[in-house]
Amino acid sequence: MVTGTTNFTRAISVPPFTKECVVAAAEFDNFLGLPPEHSDRQRSAVFVLPMPFEATVSYGGGTFAGPNAIITASQQVELYDREFDTEPALAFGIHTLPPLDLPEDSAAAVNAIAQATAVAAATAKLVIGLGGEHTVSVGFGRGLVQALGSPVTLVQIDAHADLRDEYEGSPFSHACIARRLLDGQTVEQVLQLGIRSVCTEEVDYARRHPDRVRMWYAEEVHAGGWRTELAERLAGKRVYLTIDVDGLDPSIVPATGTPEPDGLTWVETLDIVRLVCQSAQIVGVDCVELAPYPGQHAADFAVAKLLYKTITYAMRFGRPPA
Repeated sequence: MVTGTTNFTRAISVPPFTKECVVAAAEFDNFLGLPPEHSDRQRSAVFVLPMPFEATVSYGGGTFAGPNAIITASQQVELYDREFDTEPALAFGIHTLPPLDLPEDSAAAVNAIAQATAVAAATAKLVIGLGGEHTVSVGFGRGLVQALGSPVTLVQIDAHADLRDEYEGSPFSHACIARRLLDGQTVEQVLQLGIRSVCTEEVDYARRHPDRVRMWYAEEVHAGGWRTELAERLAGKRVYLTIDVDGLDPSIVPATGTPEPDGLTWVETLDIVRLVCQSAQIVGVDCVELAPYPGQHAADFAVAKLLYKTITYAMRFGRPPA
């Protein structure tokens, strides 16, 4: 889906696609496979923005293919939601924007994503970004703030804190996104859930800035004592939610660059997303770090279903009245 000259083949080792790997496209090739009356640009309340970018992956690769895999898998997701006894997407409408054609340079890609996100967010639609490696979130967050005119609270579902000042020589590494958003005053606070892999630098940074960084390690989420404090810190805030799929347990999403054990369960993840949407105004969501593996689409489908549920919660609980 990317038409630029970016070389996405380095650091990727996957078997070639074969006829058995191909999934037939839906009649309408967009997120959830929605017909025109429910995916029209003007009438839809939600924009999906594919951001196929990969440049700083440090272990497993393939995240550039994440957006397309999510969209393809989403076309197999049932629209009916048992929790709300309705087909939510038909009520609010979802328009899928063309995938961004991004440069290979991380800083330039961040700037391009920020510009595209700002344009999309200025329409007052709920913007959903599809990555791509987590670096895309720096541009996505900056674009949201550019459109809104003031900082936001970042809620981060992730296995990693991403608070390094730089990693492998790059300040725009996927391992630095929370730090870049904090340094640039894009976010007022970062609330992280599911963390289970950090370095000393990140722990020290969080301890020095307790008013701006709060980590709930995976075992704290498992124990269940996170809800009250999270709700209190979200009260009255505008929230940008970033979901790194490695925040979930690898039994649910194995197709990611660094699948850390003992991750969030499906129920825990939905519990977090629901509480966030009930406690604050959601101004944007992105989902990153899916590295699809040919012929094994369980992870793609799980991520697509999670995104549909997240959009539903955001539109039902976390958006201002029209």
